[in-house]
Amino acid sequence: MQRRQFIRLAGGGVVLAASAGLAACSSALPPEALQAWTPPEPGQDLRHWLLAHAILAPHSHNLQSWLVDLSVPDQITLFVDLKRLLPETDPLSRQMVMSQGTFLELLDLAARQQGLRADMQLFPEGAFGPTTLDQRPTARVRLVPDATVRPDPLFSQIFRRHTNREAYEAREPAADALQAIAQSATVPGLRLGFVGGAQPDALQQHRRIAMDAWRIEMETPRTVLESFKVLRIGPQEIAQHRDGISINTPMVRTLTALGLFDRSQAPAPGDSAVAGQIKDFNEKLATTPAFFYMVSQGNDRVTQLQAGRAYARAQLAATAQGLSMHPLQQALQEYPEQAEPYAAIHRLLNAPPPQFTVQMWARLGYAPPVGPAPRRGVRAHILAS
Repeated sequence: MQRRQFIRLAGGGVVLAASAGLAACSSALPPEALQAWTPPEPGQDLRHWLLAHAILAPHSHNLQSWLVDLSVPDQITLFVDLKRLLPETDPLSRQMVMSQGTFLELLDLAARQQGLRADMQLFPEGAFGPTTLDQRPTARVRLVPDATVRPDPLFSQIFRRHTNREAYEAREPAADALQAIAQSATVPGLRLGFVGGAQPDALQQHRRIAMDAWRIEMETPRTVLESFKVLRIGPQEIAQHRDGISINTPMVRTLTALGLFDRSQAPAPGDSAVAGQIKDFNEKLATTPAFFYMVSQGNDRVTQLQAGRAYARAQLAATAQGLSMHPLQQALQEYPEQAEPYAAIHRLLNAPPPQFTVQMWARLGYAPPVGPAPRRGVRAHILAS
């Protein structure tokens, strides 16, 4: 989402004067928050090296809801961190399970790089129900040396992949680049597609639905507050948490320091900051040259997890082609206020529920490179070793 930028405030003279002392401050994220993006050296336990790649997978709100048990040699058991969920915007935890899949895909790519076969048993103690998650593992991965395993070219993109929420160039993605993305993420039961300038009417409908869904999330108090809870403002908070939505701009840091930005309160109806952010993101959507989508047949937990794996591959393939991807999950979210955009995007993609589910929908295009998001490091995810 565009949540990192949703605090756009027009400061008066008092606020401007207060921010003068921070005018020279850098908006760059603190180095310690980005340490995980330094390629690791192989250590005594090769699993740590594998995990150093897996924790760079894309994740909703950058929550990094992954816990692993390493107590059995040559095995990694993956769990959802139940303290890191999104009950308002992801009430059925579909996105959480997809994020387990992105982790497993990067783990598999790293294992292949080391000549290991990652034998994955999904939901070894049974899959979660359709509405809630629990303490059962999402996967048990056994690492087996295998001379027939070959490295995957997508591995080289892991440290280059970043979600780009900025404006994209107007030019269309190249046809061979789209083909490479589609071929990278082929999964039985999953339909991938693209919409671009060759389908002007459909492209406009995609933009409109995205705008409507974004506005609804911004104007619904409890969904905005869910994002507020994971805001990390200023270098101290960013370095301390190394997750969530990082904001390091001098103006927002000043307003926070002065107590003028209360993260415990949702913006009032008609708030100018919210209106400004909606306008800003609408401008980016209005010039987005293409959209990427993934539609599954069914929506059980295994399907969600496999969709996450496919999306991880698609984004890595896009990175290899010089393209950026930015998920637009708002219209895919299952809370009541999004019912109309949810129905609209499913109609547009010929995916009538419950038989079909749009698992991923993303902006796609060329854009100047952006930096990585903070990561907590391998040790923060280990339950037992």
